[in-house]
Amino acid sequence: MNFNAHRDEHIDSQMIKIEVNLDDMPGEMLGYLMDKLLQAGANDVFYTPIYMKKNRPAVLMQLLCDESLTDSMKEILFTETTTLGIRYYPLSVHRLERRFIKTLTPWGEVTIKEGRFQGKLVQQSPEYEDCRKLAEENQIPLKKIYQYINRRMADLP
Repeated sequence: MNFNAHRDEHIDSQMIKIEVNLDDMPGEMLGYLMDKLLQAGANDVFYTPIYMKKNRPAVLMQLLCDESLTDSMKEILFTETTTLGIRYYPLSVHRLERRFIKTLTPWGEVTIKEGRFQGKLVQQSPEYEDCRKLAEENQIPLKKIYQYINRRMADLP
């Protein structure tokens, strides 16, 4: 995990949102597509169930990426999906300052991601991979680790 990416609060004004409607692709291909897009540099990939003409169930796939990656994302979408057209448009993303702190639990150390807006702490969340690893190593429910950390974070100023 790159803990320094987007460390300072800033506006990314060179972002693109790309979207396609997919009405004839098996679900397992969507997971493969998501992994491929993320590996190619997409910041986010997400799916929304939709209905198209003739009431056909479909999926709206949307992704966010830096404008410089537009051509490579379009290539992946045209070669890996059944789409015949792609919509894309520019947008800006306001990113919070991010800090990462370590906290000790009875089962081991967990990284906590903090989000700061104009220097003020507004978000905190434990890193999933740290929590998952501790749950597996200690053979305890993942939710127990989250509950412990959430109680500790509630006590912080």
